[in-house]
Amino acid sequence: MMPAKSAAALDDALAFIEAHFDEPVRLAQLAELSALSVSRFATVFRQQVGLSPYRYLCGVRIRRAQTLLLAGVPGSVVAAEVGFFDQSHFARHFKRFCGMTPSSFLQSARSVKAG
Repeated sequence: MMPAKSAAALDDALAFIEAHFDEPVRLAQLAELSALSVSRFATVFRQQVGLSPYRYLCGVRIRRAQTLLLAGVPGSVVAAEVGFFDQSHFARHFKRFCGMTPSSFLQSARSVKAG
């Protein structure tokens, strides 16, 4: 059982990720917010959330990217808006999370909407 202090400590880190997903987020920053060492933070985060802090951050970015893509924002703009270095970095992570490229995602969403 996780001590309540550790679980509550993650709340600040999770809120920070949600608010600052479009900026570079460092593990040391998150650990400091949680008042844990970097290694302890990474362990507790993985136990509580089921993902590494980096994969969680990427997931937040991809969900935001999906919203922007569906709103008609071009992929090149979306990549920068959600905090990826460039479009290819964005596309690689998008495909890993969604199982398809951003353009395939849009085509799929359009066909569902049309059908």
